[in-house]
Amino acid sequence: MLKLHFNDSRQAPVWLVEERFTLGRDRRNDLMLEDVGVSAFHAEIRQDAGLYYISDCESELGTFVNDERIASRYQLRSEDRVRLGDVELLLVDPGKVTARAEAAQRWFLQVIQGEHEGKKFHVSGSMTFGRSVKCELCFSDAELSRRHCEFFLRDDVLEVKDLASANGVQVNGEKAAVAVLKPGDQLRMGSVVLLVIGPRVDAQTTEEENEDATVFVRAVDLPRPQAKPRPRSAGAATSTVNPLRVVAQAQAAPAPVARSGGALTFGLLALLLVAGVLGVVYLL
Repeated sequence: MLKLHFNDSRQAPVWLVEERFTLGRDRRNDLMLEDVGVSAFHAEIRQDAGLYYISDCESELGTFVNDERIASRYQLRSEDRVRLGDVELLLVDPGKVTARAEAAQRWFLQVIQGEHEGKKFHVSGSMTFGRSVKCELCFSDAELSRRHCEFFLRDDVLEVKDLASANGVQVNGEKAAVAVLKPGDQLRMGSVVLLVIGPRVDAQTTEEENEDATVFVRAVDLPRPQAKPRPRSAGAATSTVNPLRVVAQAQAAPAPVARSGGALTFGLLALLLVAGVLGVVYLL
């Protein structure tokens, strides 16, 4: 179940318990808003299957959700901002209030120059900054617009938005319409300078991730493996000899003619040749 909170705390929060909940300046509405910018019957919120939808009732100045003008049956969610005239409402889911409050305690705005110098403001939800007494951060600086800018914290992220101010918003010396703020940032609006105070980012995690990162080496940089020499038998010849080829060559070669001894000389030469071939085969 959602709850409506007033940004300017003009009255207590309102639970959305009815299936049909009307808002307007007329007393017959469920929520009467006494503001000149609010029509008699300005808008209505309906529940359907556990969801909330808001519709504009043809109001003169329109109904806005998160600064966007809506027509009919626009679904509402927790943390949405509804604006009717100059009235701003924040929808809150009570089940998430604790988590949001813990995150909100981490962000502050400290005045380091101008009115209220030295004062530190705690940022929670949506907060407007300007000269209007309806702003959560009210300053009387003549260079400020009535509603100069808005700070809003969502999911532990702090942002600032310029509300079409006359002199603009500067973040770290640069003019910005919308900006995500970080701890240590400085904002200038008119003569007021604010310092953003919030959670610090721990760089130790990044260093540890770099230490554990895998280092890849190109294959071309790696030493090439050397071929191992093939073992040789003791006494083996340098080149391989095919004994069959030797016998064939011997048979093809013409028989030497002996000057003396005739057949005996030829037989001795043949025996010596065969013995040599067999010796080579044995050694291999």
